[in-house]
Amino acid sequence: MATTNLDRPEGKGLAAGTLGLWGSTVIGLASTAPVYSLVATLGFVVLAVGAQAPIAFVIAFVPMLFIAFAYRELNNDVPDCGTTFTWGTKAFGPWVGWMGGWGVAVAGMVVLANLAQIAGIYFWSLFGDGSLAENYVLVTATGVVFIAAMTYVSWRGVEIGERIQNILLGFQYLALAIFVVAALWHFFAGTAPDPTPFDWEWFNPFAFTDWSGFTEAILLALFIYWGWDTCLALNEETRDPKRIPGRAALLTTVILLVTYVGVTIAAMMYAGLGETGTGLGNEANADDFFLAIKDGLLGPAGWLLVVAVMISAISSTQTTILPTARGTLAMAAYRALPKRFATVHPRYKTPSFSTLVMGIVAIVYYVGMSLISDNILQDSILSLGLAIAFYYAITGYACVWYFRKELFTSARNFFYRFLFPLLGAAMLTYAFIQSAIDMYDVDYGYTVLLGIGGTFVLGIGALAFGVLLMFLWFAFPGSKPFFRGESLNRETPVLVPEDPAEYSRSVDGGLI
Repeated sequence: MATTNLDRPEGKGLAAGTLGLWGSTVIGLASTAPVYSLVATLGFVVLAVGAQAPIAFVIAFVPMLFIAFAYRELNNDVPDCGTTFTWGTKAFGPWVGWMGGWGVAVAGMVVLANLAQIAGIYFWSLFGDGSLAENYVLVTATGVVFIAAMTYVSWRGVEIGERIQNILLGFQYLALAIFVVAALWHFFAGTAPDPTPFDWEWFNPFAFTDWSGFTEAILLALFIYWGWDTCLALNEETRDPKRIPGRAALLTTVILLVTYVGVTIAAMMYAGLGETGTGLGNEANADDFFLAIKDGLLGPAGWLLVVAVMISAISSTQTTILPTARGTLAMAAYRALPKRFATVHPRYKTPSFSTLVMGIVAIVYYVGMSLISDNILQDSILSLGLAIAFYYAITGYACVWYFRKELFTSARNFFYRFLFPLLGAAMLTYAFIQSAIDMYDVDYGYTVLLGIGGTFVLGIGALAFGVLLMFLWFAFPGSKPFFRGESLNRETPVLVPEDPAEYSRSVDGGLI
């Protein structure tokens, strides 16, 4: 094992030039777990806003697109795998940057527990009468195996991970294509359970009748777009790190928009919005509409949708580990964490120690939450939106402040470095505040802790725990160069290779 040296001209030691535009986009899409995200969210969005679900997904896309512009602009100037941590530190100093890095880490840790559980449940749903999927010990053990396996894949290198993701993502989109075609076939054949003709009113942003329902739907929809920023966390391993990761992030968000809106329209045309049977308005189907309609939609082939959800969760497990491990690698490289986290595998060129720690922490968290209470685990997942909005907003504000001297020098800078990032950050700040207020209510979520909503306690508590860890590290002598602004500041050179000639040919040919 070799630790990173800040003076190394080739950067942090990661495998430069491994990914091209295609590979980077595939990993960004896989990180969002498109099939699982739809399954877990669409029903609740329909319950919140009814027929306005398609426009809700479009509106939620707007802040994601704006923040993607912020990521692209910052990455063009500072292509560092620390992303929010590095950019936040350069813009606002070490304290804000450290907390931005923590936001990325805590979001990854929480969602890994959820993904592992979903993968375990759907794996055993394929066998017998479904009773195995209800065996809590069996599901938890299976989830642990999935986290361990995907941690190993991430430890082995980005190249093998990309090849696996090509297969897994391909199956996910094949399943979604089959779903859309089958749903429309049933609709036009008159065999759909509640055929509902397409209506342009579904895209009317002024047709929302309830503000609380609107905000709930937008917050839910924000969650399903989350994950595209993995493209940027792999910038140092991407060919042409200043351009391709930003392009991949924007391409990922657009593909997700088309995917989510297309599947939503097909589902509404097939199942309708009824509150009974297979209707999307049926609360009993809200947490998994695929299971409710799979047999009627595909008959004996309904198991394809179950496999698709399982694969989606497994796929996202691996890609979620990637940005968090590289984030802690960057933090250690700049002395914001113990230097052991900066260890890079001499052969595989991956952040080996950070990757293993991430996997172990995720397993401990998952098992611990499962042992305490399934309800607490579910509430911790519901609180995920706070961490996401937190670090995305920091990135948006960091873009505006970092480029503050250039904002009005051209129309391009005005829109991409000022207006869009600022609007995106403001929207996500509102989302954070509104979510926190809603989560404070004891009726929100599944638990009550300290006399208030358990989701609020877990979400705000996770961020507050980061403050505690930050001060704990501040007490160690090794942290002083970072907190004094010496190891990372606005003028610190980015630790990545500068000469494109040094990059090896990417797995996908380095398509630009």
